[in-house]
Amino acid sequence: MRRSRLFATAVVIALLVAAALLWRSCHQSGEEEANVVVSVQVAKAERGTITNEISTVATLAARREATIMPKVSGQIAQIGLAKNRRVRAGDVIAVLESRDLTAQRSEAAAALQEAEASLHSTAGGNVPLTNAQDAKAVRAARAALDNARKTLERRQTLYEQGGISKKDLEASQLAVTQAEDDLRLAESSATLHHGVTNPGDIRVAEAKAAQARNHLAALDAQLGYAVIRAPFDGVIADQFQFQGDFANPGQKLVTIADASTLIAKMQLGEAAAMALKEGDQVKVLPDDLPGQTFTGTVSLVGRGADPQSRTVEVWVMVPNPAGRMRANGLARVIISAQATPNAVIVPSSAVTLDATTANTGTVMVVDDKSVAHEVKVTTGIRSAGRTQITSGLKGGETVVIEGNYGLPDGTKVTLTRPSATLSPLRGARGKAGPSPRLRGEGARRADEGPV
Repeated sequence: MRRSRLFATAVVIALLVAAALLWRSCHQSGEEEANVVVSVQVAKAERGTITNEISTVATLAARREATIMPKVSGQIAQIGLAKNRRVRAGDVIAVLESRDLTAQRSEAAAALQEAEASLHSTAGGNVPLTNAQDAKAVRAARAALDNARKTLERRQTLYEQGGISKKDLEASQLAVTQAEDDLRLAESSATLHHGVTNPGDIRVAEAKAAQARNHLAALDAQLGYAVIRAPFDGVIADQFQFQGDFANPGQKLVTIADASTLIAKMQLGEAAAMALKEGDQVKVLPDDLPGQTFTGTVSLVGRGADPQSRTVEVWVMVPNPAGRMRANGLARVIISAQATPNAVIVPSSAVTLDATTANTGTVMVVDDKSVAHEVKVTTGIRSAGRTQITSGLKGGETVVIEGNYGLPDGTKVTLTRPSATLSPLRGARGKAGPSPRLRGEGARRADEGPV
């Protein structure tokens, strides 16, 4: 019995000692956890202008490009090797054989001289002569009518006196009637010549002269087409025919491209295209010129979308005065759209999003006692490693950019480097403190982008 009591007492004492040791261990662990200091990197939340950068691939096309085709048929008498040749507007590219056209032009020039001479003869000679003849005929008919009337008056008197027979009187009356008819005919003839015949003759002569003149002009134009000239400044990008070949209308001769300004053509989704407007600044990085960047501006945003791909065509004008970029090449294009001034901006690594596509999340803000506090924020534009904060921060706060993922609220932190501007604080991810708190499988840092 005594032995049982001693054993029970020993068990109780052992349990009390174990409980004491366990309490002491937990107390020391809690103190150590409370005194943990996490090393983090920080940056300042700044106020400035942020733009939504849209990156895509574009095809570079010459601003102006023309395929030159002859307008007349003929053997190519002069062209040479024209590919890669730089030309200015009006420079001769090729000359076609045109001796037959030259002969036809000489014949047309002679026909024009004949038509113009006929017009001059008609307007300056035939018409005035006809008018003079008509005037003479009218005067003669009037004189004959006056004479017949006077003869009739004399014979009327003689007939009344019995000096002549009635037959002679009737003959005089008939002569008066005939003279009146002759006068009316002469006046009608003069009127018709003056109002219809003479103007008609002049118009016919003028029409023949105009026809001859137009025929000569057409041959002059064809002779002009025999000399093929550059329509604008540029470079002959391709040559399809050479000296001695027979050129026909509609057949390709050369292609001229003006690459002093290129058009970067691309297809963007409807949502991205809606954010663009003419004049937005663009960076162009040609694939065949690594490390070189060119600037351009948005010149066209299509008003219609492709019904199948639901994309919108966008053009960017890119100056290329030195000709370093090649037409029909590929380039990566970065468009800066939706510029927002006086925005609160933090490095994207400072924001832990609630979900991959969410615009809400948290930022760890370090106070003046080096304690990190979790702040709920709403994000806006995210571009080039920077994120706009639309609510939650005012600007000027010190935010954790490395070591913030899973960092508990109220953790004491130490800075591995002094706070600076946003751009130099993009380094390797820092180590998170103890007891990380995850928001779920959808939570991600803002700089990691979508899965």
